[in-house]
Amino acid sequence: MDIFDKCEEYTLTRELRANNIYSYFRKISSPQDPVVTMDGEKIVMLGSNNYLGLTNHPEVKAAATDAVAKYGTGCAGSRLLNGTLDVHVELEEKIADFMNADAVLSFSTGYHVNVGAISCLLGRHDVAYLDNLNHASIIDGVRLGFGKSFKFKHNDMADLEAKLQRADDRRSKTIIVDGVFSMEGDLCDLPKIVELKEKYGTRLMVDDAHGLGVFGANGRGTAEHFGLEGEVDLTMGTFSKSLATVGGFISGPKQVIEFMRHNARSQIFSAAMPPPMAAAVIKALEIVQREPERRTQLWDTTHYMMAELKNLGFDTGSTDSPVIPIVVGDEVTTFTMVKRLQEEGIFVNAIVPPAVPPSEAMIRTSFMATHTRDHLDQALTALAKVGRELDVI
Repeated sequence: MDIFDKCEEYTLTRELRANNIYSYFRKISSPQDPVVTMDGEKIVMLGSNNYLGLTNHPEVKAAATDAVAKYGTGCAGSRLLNGTLDVHVELEEKIADFMNADAVLSFSTGYHVNVGAISCLLGRHDVAYLDNLNHASIIDGVRLGFGKSFKFKHNDMADLEAKLQRADDRRSKTIIVDGVFSMEGDLCDLPKIVELKEKYGTRLMVDDAHGLGVFGANGRGTAEHFGLEGEVDLTMGTFSKSLATVGGFISGPKQVIEFMRHNARSQIFSAAMPPPMAAAVIKALEIVQREPERRTQLWDTTHYMMAELKNLGFDTGSTDSPVIPIVVGDEVTTFTMVKRLQEEGIFVNAIVPPAVPPSEAMIRTSFMATHTRDHLDQALTALAKVGRELDVI
């Protein structure tokens, strides 16, 4: 048997293209603004994680440009060796200050954070308890760590407790959850998780990629939203959503971050974050802190769209965030709906298994502080038309 045989047997994308409903790797030729350009057409963007609308902010772009002039385009090495610049140190200090954390370690991507941080902590005698809808990077980090893992039903605290009750007391335990689940848009039950953490003596890590900048009075994320910042041992965040560029970080106790700095393989064996990206994050963080009205506008938009989509008859699941799913069920109908919406001038994302459970294929919409009511109403008109056309509503 040839190792390439599986590639020949993978026919899904060929079938989607043959039916003219393939909807991945679509080419955009403009910034990630509320309206983007695709094949010369203006399309309302409802598929971006640019929650605060900062990816095209002139100050953020100027900070990146200035950093290119000062440092060049890259570091030509890992942080461990030659790749640590003063801008990386400044970034980590500012993130630590913002998060009220002892220490922070930054990585080149958010995926790198979870793969590196989790795998270097989770040894053969350790156990991780995972929500079964956790992000793939968490799952991969656990696999690389050689520890044992147990998945509990999504946000089912009784199932989590039942698994904790059966734990081997000789093993170190940690609970790892998304703060905001990236496809469904709902929040973890952090108050109950913290209660179980204390009861069963575990550690707790929260992946707050989609909570940072969005939740909490100051934008510090899910733990701040619930008033439980001191109860989370490790917080992961990304720079590719609210903070306008690419990369990520983990915050926590100084000695733990120091251990990761020298043992997280995705950090020590990967090139450092390019300096313009680090400078862009510093500027984006400054804007997040000085312009809380962006978060207010984002939530006004979110509440408006939640109400209007439900009024139209769409199933939006149990979302509590600017990620609003439209549950369709059938995969072909989902892909068809994405294609039809683009024809109507609206960009949305098709989410199908294994990213979601079988028979729960969905349209993922997400919103920005910079969407106007005209953008939203244009989208609602198109969604209503296509939803009725395909018998989704």
